[in-house]
Amino acid sequence: MATVPVYCICRLPYDVTRFMIECDACKDWFHGSCVGVDEDDAPDIDIYHCPNCEADHGKSTLKKKKSWNKHDTGQSTDIKPVQNGSQVFIKELRSRTFPSSDEVVVKLSGNQLTVEYLEEKGFTEPILVQKKDGLGMSMPAPTFYISDVENYVGPDILVDVIDVTKQTNSQMKFKEFVDYYYSTNRKRVLSVINLEFSDMRMSSLVESPEIVRKLSWVENYWPDNALLGKPKVTKYCLICVKDSYTDFHIECAGASVWYHVLKGEKIFFLIKPTSANLSLYERWRSSSSYSEMFFADQVDKCYKCTVKQGQTLFIPS
Repeated sequence: MATVPVYCICRLPYDVTRFMIECDACKDWFHGSCVGVDEDDAPDIDIYHCPNCEADHGKSTLKKKKSWNKHDTGQSTDIKPVQNGSQVFIKELRSRTFPSSDEVVVKLSGNQLTVEYLEEKGFTEPILVQKKDGLGMSMPAPTFYISDVENYVGPDILVDVIDVTKQTNSQMKFKEFVDYYYSTNRKRVLSVINLEFSDMRMSSLVESPEIVRKLSWVENYWPDNALLGKPKVTKYCLICVKDSYTDFHIECAGASVWYHVLKGEKIFFLIKPTSANLSLYERWRSSSSYSEMFFADQVDKCYKCTVKQGQTLFIPS
């Protein structure tokens, strides 16, 4: 009979609801609550040594911090930088005000979003469609829940999960994420943002908007005899809990994307892709301390766009 791996000084099996940290010496994993490490403080640790290894390897060490933003005066400060995605960061983000996305987001009905419209007006600004009527798309009912997703994709499929506080990726079985989702005592904020299901049974429930199918380069123009096979990355399922946050990024290959919110709401922070902003983005992303800098503070304007249940947002490349 197979034995279940145990960890930490408590020698208990892995529990997805409890924060853990790996010892850089013995490589064992420890519950933060067992070794006195708070989850919010973990990103500041450079080298961690568990209580068993401290005698031989010394105490844990912290990362060297550097303050950097466009308003930096160059003066030293004792203020600890805020880690993007941390609870402190999320609290501060909620308290801030941003320009309304009404300045840059075009609102259309599904029937108005046609090839003819885009040929005349272009597709240089995000488009928000408040109801899916007229889009020629199919979606499950809003009663479709995470347990239904599990039934369609299977409990044992491995999914990439983002730890919001650390802004790092890991993998777990979907069943483990479902258990975490239903837990009433979540110790971490985890999100599934790239469950690609175009080749799974759930794909039959989702049909992309007609305008997407008409303009898809992959579906309409990818050569049948191409050396590279036709990409299958076309349908993603995102599952996020309260206080989820994904840092600023450019979509893969700079592609245009669309999002439909089946349940709840999703907030986007949008920045115009001007030459100046792209240069600032490159500078920010290449900084060793970018995770301690809110990119919106580097640009002139960042717009807040809230997409509510039943709405669909189209973002240009």
